[in-house]
Amino acid sequence: MSTHDHALLEAALIGYQHQAAQLAEKIADIRRQLGGKSASAAPTAASPKKRRTMSAAARKRIAAAQKLRWAEYHRKQEGKS
Repeated sequence: MSTHDHALLEAALIGYQHQAAQLAEKIADIRRQLGGKSASAAPTAASPKKRRTMSAAARKRIAAAQKLRWAEYHRKQEGKS
């Protein structure tokens, strides 16, 4: 990477960090207007979702399909050797 490219990337990074700070201020302002919550009180991650369960029949179908895929893969590998 040339020095020119490095300087350009540093300038872009500074610009994007400035934009991110401005957006964070605007988001905090909107949150204050909506409910008086501070920016730090906002949830940082989505609440954990309930895991979906799979029926025994679905697990058998998936296992059978995977076995077929592996068998096909191994057949092709034997043909190459």
